[in-house]
Amino acid sequence: MIQDVSFKDLATHADDRGFFREILRASDPFFAGGFGQWSHSHMYSGVIKAWHFHHKQTDWWYVCSGVLRVGLHDLREGSKTRGETMDLLMGDLQPARVVCIPPGVAHGCKVVQGPVNLFYVTSREYDPADEIRIAHDDPAIGFDWLKGPKIS
Repeated sequence: MIQDVSFKDLATHADDRGFFREILRASDPFFAGGFGQWSHSHMYSGVIKAWHFHHKQTDWWYVCSGVLRVGLHDLREGSKTRGETMDLLMGDLQPARVVCIPPGVAHGCKVVQGPVNLFYVTSREYDPADEIRIAHDDPAIGFDWLKGPKIS
C-alpha cells in the first residue's frame, strides 16, 4: 500500500428497481482536498493511459462500468513508500470503492473490459503545468501494462 493512497468503500442499496450508491460527500475526511473539477473519461477495451502525476492536485477515481487496471507509483521525496507500486482492478465485479490519489503519486490505467466509464474529481481545476507526463514503459517504474493475469 502506498502511503496516503486511500480507498473509500461504498455502500450499495439495491432493490428490484436497481441500486443507489453514494460516491463522495464534502464532509468525508477522505475528501479533505476539496473540489476543483469533476470529469468523465469514456475509454474503449485495450486503451492504456500512462503515466502522469501532479505536484498539487489530488484525484479521486470511481469506475462505474467496465473493468479498469489501475497502476500507482510513489514518486514523492521523503515518502516512506517512495518507489513502491500498486496494481489493482476497479469497476464491474470489483469492490465498489473510490481511490484517492495524492500529489506525487504517478497513475495510469488500462481498460481490461470495456468500455470503461471513469468518473473522477480533482482538488484543483485542470492546469497543464501541473500534469507531468512519464513514458508508459519508464524503466524506473518497471510496470508492464501488457502483462495479463497469472495463469494457474
